[in-house]
Amino acid sequence: MQAKLETRRSVRRCAVTGALGLALLGTGLPAANAANAANAANAATTAYSAAVRDAGSGLSGFYDQKIKWSACEGTEMPKDLQCGKVTVPVDYARPEGRTLDIALARYRATGHSRGSVLLNFGGPGGSGVNELAVGGKEFMHLTNGYDVVTFDPRGVGRSSPVSCGPATLKIMEATDSDEGTADPDEALKRLRDAAAECVKYSGPVLPHIGTVDAARDMDVMRRALGDDRLNYLGFSYGTRLGAVYAAQFPDKVGRMVLDGVDTLTEPLTEQGLAGARGQQTALDNFLDWCVEDVACPFGQDARSARDQVVRLVGSLDSDPVPSAFGEPFTGQDMVGAIGQALYSRELWPSLERALAQLLEAGDTGGLESFSSGGVTFPVRAPAPEDKGGAGLTAEEDVPMDNLPAALMAINCADDPDRPTAAQVTASLGRLRARYEEASPVFGRYRLTQVLMCYGRPKGTDYIRDEVKDLDTAKMLLVGTRGDPATPYRWTTETADRLGPSAVVLDNRGEGHTGYASSECVHRKVDDFLLYGSLPPDGSSCGPESAGEGSR
Repeated sequence: MQAKLETRRSVRRCAVTGALGLALLGTGLPAANAANAANAANAATTAYSAAVRDAGSGLSGFYDQKIKWSACEGTEMPKDLQCGKVTVPVDYARPEGRTLDIALARYRATGHSRGSVLLNFGGPGGSGVNELAVGGKEFMHLTNGYDVVTFDPRGVGRSSPVSCGPATLKIMEATDSDEGTADPDEALKRLRDAAAECVKYSGPVLPHIGTVDAARDMDVMRRALGDDRLNYLGFSYGTRLGAVYAAQFPDKVGRMVLDGVDTLTEPLTEQGLAGARGQQTALDNFLDWCVEDVACPFGQDARSARDQVVRLVGSLDSDPVPSAFGEPFTGQDMVGAIGQALYSRELWPSLERALAQLLEAGDTGGLESFSSGGVTFPVRAPAPEDKGGAGLTAEEDVPMDNLPAALMAINCADDPDRPTAAQVTASLGRLRARYEEASPVFGRYRLTQVLMCYGRPKGTDYIRDEVKDLDTAKMLLVGTRGDPATPYRWTTETADRLGPSAVVLDNRGEGHTGYASSECVHRKVDDFLLYGSLPPDGSSCGPESAGEGSR
């Protein structure tokens, strides 16, 4: 599931909260490169099934490799975190061709290890290695039985990172909610023009990026880690990755948990609507909580508070206030900041104070703190034309725009829908009404999702057509009722789609995903991963009574 990136020119914000990043942008490839990428993607999808079942045909060397672990480099890296790599083919249909290295990190098991559990924190586009280094304490209980391992997927972080170079800012501006919908023809033209830069700066991995190939990489990791089956914990986008792996390698699925379950079938325009509805529900829940406090800046009536927020957004769009960076702070800037704060109920008290600062003193600093402000994207040299293998990229050489560039590339590689320019333009009015009905606050902000993937080659049909009716070991799917990004219905719909292997845990709480916010979910997931104790299908965890949103 994708969430929108902030596009204000003075501060480019990455919509990634904690370990669970979600984002949305759109771009386009020039016609010649689009055709080449489409042919490569179709060839890989067609050829994958036979290769998946047989590690031969040039793949045996990849499956026979061993990982060399050593201390992670970098001043911020924990001393007990180890780093390594595996080598995979850029194109699985041509394993004798170019290769790339996938960056890995692990915490060793504290006692007897039964193998590894592989983590994906979501995104797509976030570095798993960096996330484990920063947030690893959430997973230390799993080291009672496992080496806890994560990775930077292909095109991400140190694993041949993609980039759009100086065109990234042009792309973000073209997908701005004002510019993109006011003149869609101009926005689409700018996206097409910028796309050539993405090709030039990304290198040969770009036509072979996406979840189908990333799942293939995970099976190489499984074998290199010495595991007969893949034990896996995936969040948000990571649930899509886990489901695709299970479809490709059903007999290699070990204990698999999918938390914050992504859709496997809905087009991006419908995902945007679901995101708008989810964020509106989360905002309504926040305001219900806020008005119980005498310090709530909107008073003590929830209905009045909702109306005030809508009016405040409109007022700031018409008459922005100065931001901490001296640029206008608009209603859409406020909407973006609120959206980030709603990903975790623990942030509700801070959001209440930030809104009070804005209303009482015109101070935008509190709201701006919810975004990773100050990000700019310096120009780097185009990716070199390598003829052989691409090793790990040095941390300091990972381009600043890798996150949005990877998000665009991966999400579009996974999506087969390609509306024409005429269809995009003709549909905007109808979609605008649907988005604003879904959320009077977030609808406009999310509307430019219709520009996603315009001009790119057609993505794979595999996820929609083949990831269903799986014959695997039991998998635990966790859905959170108050999730603003991945609505609970996606959990039940995906469970129905995957078949009897899927077991649903209903988390009746707030925030995006349940493992980090609910002690009950955390305990049930760990019990399954460590001991194989699976909760009954349809069982639930109640709302946390303390610790979340407490004043």
